[in-house]
Amino acid sequence: MEVNQSSAVKTEKRASSLLECESQAILEHLENAHRELSDYYKDLAVSSDPTSKEEIIEQELASLRRTSSNLTRANMQVLTISDELSARFRDVKASRKKRRLIPAAPANSSIDLKEESSEHFAKGLNFYKLFLICFVGSFAGVVIEVLWCIAKNGYIESRSGLVYGPFNLLYGAGAVALTLALHRFRNRGSWLSFAGAFVVGSILEYACSWAQEFFIGSCSWDYTGKFLNINGRICLVYSIFWGVLGIIWIKNLYPRMANLILKIPQRIGKIVTWVLVVFMVVNSAVTVVAVTRWSQRVDGVPADSAFLEFIDQRFPDSRMERIFANMTFGDEEAIEQNEEGWQ
Repeated sequence: MEVNQSSAVKTEKRASSLLECESQAILEHLENAHRELSDYYKDLAVSSDPTSKEEIIEQELASLRRTSSNLTRANMQVLTISDELSARFRDVKASRKKRRLIPAAPANSSIDLKEESSEHFAKGLNFYKLFLICFVGSFAGVVIEVLWCIAKNGYIESRSGLVYGPFNLLYGAGAVALTLALHRFRNRGSWLSFAGAFVVGSILEYACSWAQEFFIGSCSWDYTGKFLNINGRICLVYSIFWGVLGIIWIKNLYPRMANLILKIPQRIGKIVTWVLVVFMVVNSAVTVVAVTRWSQRVDGVPADSAFLEFIDQRFPDSRMERIFANMTFGDEEAIEQNEEGWQ
């Protein structure tokens, strides 16, 4: 194994050295071309009929434009290779560091190698892995936000987005969106992860806010008044937060999760995943019905069927206010915090 690694390093060195030699040769060709053109400029300046040279000049210009395009593409590719080599080396070094409390996250390149050499049910970016990421992200996001609420405000307040369990699909969808958007950059520099997450997270947050208001008529967050906000749905501070989260996610949390998923047995993993899929689908459907009915009650719409009466009994305002502590409807004032059972 050590021989193969050494050979790979030598191959990389030879390839890099060849590229460097070629680049130096290109610079020499550019100097020669500049000298030739300097002589040509003199002839052109004293020419009695410049239009006679128009065809030659157009050919030269076309050739120079193609050369410029090729060199630009080559420069971008060299920067990409350099960035990836640096990032992979840095990630592997970080994964080898000894830590007392929390072990270092495995390098993404190590996860890639394990997945390539196995037939695991959740390898790559298939449905199983993406759903498990969504499920764990929905749970972890709520836990983190509740802890943040305790640290900031000194009390516990629900941050759930579903009626059953501490789950919020916004965080799960965010984890999936970040994974899909940043997976290609997992072995690249952190700046790409930040930029990608900044854009993707902002779009996702705006879309979720708009969809909730349009389809359900409710609002769970409002950034109106914050610096550089767009319609109160997103703002600069939280977009930056998404960018930082993207780096943490793809460089630290995703490889940890992918490594744990690889340890799940094949048959058990598939069965458990589908059970969780059914649970989340039912949970989401019941949540939509319960929130929609809650909105109707706020507008004074009475239950006109046995089913709606059952929903009113099962999910009264007090329960809904406790689960969705920050949700508001239309232009009404924010729903007062119901601390009963949470203090």
